Amino acid sequence: MPAPPTESGARQRLARGLYSAALYALSPLIFRRIWREQVPTHPRRQRLGFGLGVLPPTPRIWLHCASVGEVRAAKALIEALLARYPRHSLLITTMTATGAGQVQALIDAQTETTRPRLAHRFLPLDFPGAARRFVARVKPAMALMFETELWPNLLHACARRGVPVAVVNGRLSERAFSRYRRIRPLMAGALANVDWLAAKSVADAHRFQALGAPRRVSVIGSLKFDVAVSDSRLEESKRSLLGKSDRPVWVAGSTRDGEEALILGAHRALRQRFPQALLILVPRHPQRFDEVAALCEQEGWRTARRSENAAVADDVAVYLGDTLGELATLYAAGDVAFVGGSLVKLGGHNVLEPAALGRPVLCGPSLENFIDVAEPLLQAGALEQVETPAALASAVAALLNDPALANARGQAGIEVIRDHQGALSRTLKGLDALLSRDGEGPVS
Repeated sequence: MPAPPTESGARQRLARGLYSAALYALSPLIFRRIWREQVPTHPRRQRLGFGLGVLPPTPRIWLHCASVGEVRAAKALIEALLARYPRHSLLITTMTATGAGQVQALIDAQTETTRPRLAHRFLPLDFPGAARRFVARVKPAMALMFETELWPNLLHACARRGVPVAVVNGRLSERAFSRYRRIRPLMAGALANVDWLAAKSVADAHRFQALGAPRRVSVIGSLKFDVAVSDSRLEESKRSLLGKSDRPVWVAGSTRDGEEALILGAHRALRQRFPQALLILVPRHPQRFDEVAALCEQEGWRTARRSENAAVADDVAVYLGDTLGELATLYAAGDVAFVGGSLVKLGGHNVLEPAALGRPVLCGPSLENFIDVAEPLLQAGALEQVETPAALASAVAALLNDPALANARGQAGIEVIRDHQGALSRTLKGLDALLSRDGEGPVS
């Protein structure tokens, strides 16, 4: 039975009404931006809850990940859900085309048995009608929001249909908390529709509770640590890329606008000490692949492109990783890894990806968005922060010059990851409880 109306509930309903009105008022600007995110296999009307096509069979679990980084971080959870709930299919939604590409790479990697049970669609914009249409069409047995995806109208639509909702790997940075606190009635209303919030840290749990999370909140640790470490299949990456060549190779992954020029400057300095050094450069966003290729050519670098299956001849100085779903393979092909989004003030990206492969990891000073997983690596010496391109070149050179040091740092990273694993099993246990209340728990 619904709880009787309260003054707090009235404020929350008013806040959601004002929020929806603001969305409608801003819709021309929203559509102009979102309409550029086009994937040929996904009609644009999916942004309004239409055109979902044939969905995988019910019962169906819905998992929402904002973009490519969240999909990568959720990979272990996705695979575990497919294995733990064999009677269920899994629908993954993203907001971005890059996220869609990452999901497609996961689908392509599935077996013939599991592939039909995994699908991707775009998340509808959070208009009330679009949210209702989407939830009514998907009919999820359970809805999972990854990290900080709290869309008020979508969560309200789930609650109206009795869909249990969990926030998994719940993350709320201090900066995001400061923003959300200004609209606390709206966020409190959204959180009121969450049945279980699995926070990755005590600090995150406290922030969610301060915003008004009224139901069960648990601290389960970060799912990002639950990755497979040192995949032996990837150890052949360098050999398949370079053949019998023993050139020193470093990888700059998930680079962002304005960062590639700094990295190429570091590469120029590095090649003064290691003339045969090869840089594998992997921009974060596919829409910038051609732009970065042009930058490399303008600066005089002989460049080969992954998408063209170009050979890495001895005179190639930069290898552009311009494909989706291959970042781990490219990290594994290097002797040293640099994680981008950190030499520019963007908060960094996931430093665990190369660490899980036993690679020594470098990053820039901006790491706010991943400080929770970075701190253990920093303390163990598996991760080193550099302030400038010159310092980056020196750090790469030091590791290339001392393979024993590089190996020790790589092994330290693997040990950190293994020591912090376990969030996945705790998350699955909590999800079992949500599904079992409707008689749809895991098959034992």
